[in-house]
Amino acid sequence: MHPRNRFRAGYDFAQLVVADPTLAPFVAPNPYGDLSIDYANPSAVKALNRALLADAYGVRHWDVPPGYLCPPIPGRSDYLHYLADLLAEGSGSSIPRGPSTRVLDIGVGASCIYPLIGASEYGWRVVGSDIDREAVDWARRIVAANPAVASLVECRVQPSPGGYFRNVIASGEAFAASMCNPPFHASAQDAAAGSRRKNRNLGQSREAPLNFGGQARELWCEGGELEFVRRMIAESVTAAGQCHWFTTLVSRRDHVPPLIDALHAAGASDVRTLAMAQGQKQSRILAWTFSSASGPRRIDAPSAATVSRRSRSSPPR
Repeated sequence: MHPRNRFRAGYDFAQLVVADPTLAPFVAPNPYGDLSIDYANPSAVKALNRALLADAYGVRHWDVPPGYLCPPIPGRSDYLHYLADLLAEGSGSSIPRGPSTRVLDIGVGASCIYPLIGASEYGWRVVGSDIDREAVDWARRIVAANPAVASLVECRVQPSPGGYFRNVIASGEAFAASMCNPPFHASAQDAAAGSRRKNRNLGQSREAPLNFGGQARELWCEGGELEFVRRMIAESVTAAGQCHWFTTLVSRRDHVPPLIDALHAAGASDVRTLAMAQGQKQSRILAWTFSSASGPRRIDAPSAATVSRRSRSSPPR
């Protein structure tokens, strides 16, 4: 995990219960004698998220509606830390902080996680967009309920189902970066199969609800992750004058080479892949810009500093 990630050493459940007492009914000793929760229980996972946001970021009011994605907080915060490192290159190697740094989150979801963490951790001004009006309405309520970040976060409806930047970025607006967590699967059937695999890994039955949930449009789209990002790359050309860095998560390693080819064809002047790892899960951020005069190159994430051993009660990230 990133050296600045607040969750690298695992969770202090006693402290988290103090931060949000609604977590208490879900906390109990695991087979190793450590305090933990049942990560196969969606209600427990949601309560843990509330406690993590309250304890680490001061976000005291958070929830997601039934069936919507309940994202794991450590991995989401990792993305923002690596994005901050990327933006630091243009700030004399110092991480930019404060509302003068503006970031666009494509696909904000009902959870509004990236804007909440970006505003709380770095003081950035974050615009979140989504094609799901119900998700945007819910995200707006979360923002309004947390005065510390309310002036820094705005959520907008993307009226075009196939749009990324158009109809969201207003005339005259400029962003330091965009970010996105694309739908991974290529069809509803693929998404359902993936959910069943994760349920089996968690020891659940075939019909059990997935612990992190997710609406159909959050989990899959036509062509899956690869085509989703290809379409984003094509549209990013038209937004090059209003956004310096474009970034997205890419879950599958074999998707990276064809996406880099697409970026070269689109005329990107600098292309990066930033490696990320949370426990055994490997992922990466693909970043590109049309503004730099330098040629395409690849950089990896910085080496993690030595930290204390993760508790056996710590979850998969």
